[in-house]
Amino acid sequence: MTRRYAEPVEVRRADEAPAQFLWHGRLYVVREVLSTWVEAGAWWRVATRGGEGAPLAGPVLDDGEREYWRVEAAAGRHAAPGVYDLCFDWSSGSWTLARTMD
Repeated sequence: MTRRYAEPVEVRRADEAPAQFLWHGRLYVVREVLSTWVEAGAWWRVATRGGEGAPLAGPVLDDGEREYWRVEAAAGRHAAPGVYDLCFDWSSGSWTLARTMD
């Protein structure tokens, strides 16, 4: 079963990959990175002038690019591991727990 979340988590990385994350006051240790991918948002959207709708030359408003890491992790040595999708939002610089799988 898959459960969707959008809850903030604190993530500690090792060699760029998530090594641990803190969720609801519990520390989860990543045992294995199962996959990673990047999802780009609306990169074609640019800032527009007032009501004219003409695009301005300049940066994209917020392309919503997010880096996902699917990991196997457990909250303790003897706890059964679970599968978690961690999401790093480049525009906000923050991590969220996107999904868990049983």
